[in-house]
Amino acid sequence: MEDDCVCEYDSTWDTESDGEDPAGESQTRRNMRAAKDMQTYRRGYPNLTDDECLEDKMNNLQFYLNKSPSSPDDVYIDSFLKEWKNDYKRLERVHSYIQWLFPLREPGVNYMASELTKKEIEKSEDAQKRLVESYELMLGFYGIRLINKDTGEVKRAENWKERFGNLERNMHNNLRITRILKSLGELGFEHYQAPLVRFFLEETLVRKTLSSVKRSVLDYFLFAVLDKQKRQELVRYAYLHFEPKDKFVWCPRKIQRQFRKAEKRSEVVGNGEGKDDLRAKAKDMDTKEDAMDNNVKSQKGDKTSKEKINLKHLPNQKVRLRLLKMGTLVQRTTTM
Repeated sequence: MEDDCVCEYDSTWDTESDGEDPAGESQTRRNMRAAKDMQTYRRGYPNLTDDECLEDKMNNLQFYLNKSPSSPDDVYIDSFLKEWKNDYKRLERVHSYIQWLFPLREPGVNYMASELTKKEIEKSEDAQKRLVESYELMLGFYGIRLINKDTGEVKRAENWKERFGNLERNMHNNLRITRILKSLGELGFEHYQAPLVRFFLEETLVRKTLSSVKRSVLDYFLFAVLDKQKRQELVRYAYLHFEPKDKFVWCPRKIQRQFRKAEKRSEVVGNGEGKDDLRAKAKDMDTKEDAMDNNVKSQKGDKTSKEKINLKHLPNQKVRLRLLKMGTLVQRTTTM
């Protein structure tokens, strides 16, 4: 029967389920609108044609080079990074800046923001530096800290409880985070995507925080990751930590069975390696102890041989008998 978890808009696995599970087993349904949207993004907007754009009209690039302000806020990027940082009320209340900080090749709610064009996606050290600062600013707003600019690794910030509370209350931030992830992939920071998604998966599925963000993490964040191998690894991580398993709809059931089998094999191998390690360590300990015993015996033997006296050199029979009782004599053939 047909696998109800196979999604035509998800090419993560490039596979068809063998359909051994009965149809309708899962009551949770995949968000097809989200799946289609994320696939369109991952494929580079195949139906989108960039308008011809002169270099001096590249508004997003000019903004990140600090040559033109955002609209309608009329704020230059350098001013924004200084004046808006940690101004959480303004960051929450104003909705027109996020399209400038993280431009996309698709329209947003701010009609005065310019859509990103391919010609603007170029390497500019100044622009990239400011983009990372913008990313750190928004992470701070969400209670997250970038701890490695090379790998994109993130962790909780000191004020995470307060900021997580804001995330829970204001769900429009889920859309902002989706935009941030997409923009990172467009602007040369694809390697930042997976660490942030992994962070949200751990928070929602393992630590059981951010319950109102959970569905967006699975529907949107997860499938914004452009690196297919990393995306597969994240889906596997999500499945292994998701409960109940029969409600997981973000990959085909065939893949879910493969995950379960691989996990069981890993557990068996892990247990086997543990026993082998214990045996090896025990054997190694025995060998070392035997070596130490032999060494001690050898040292004692050397010491005893020095202390032992040949009977031939003893002055008289009484002395010899007394020393024999003390056990310090070596008896030789015709000594006594």
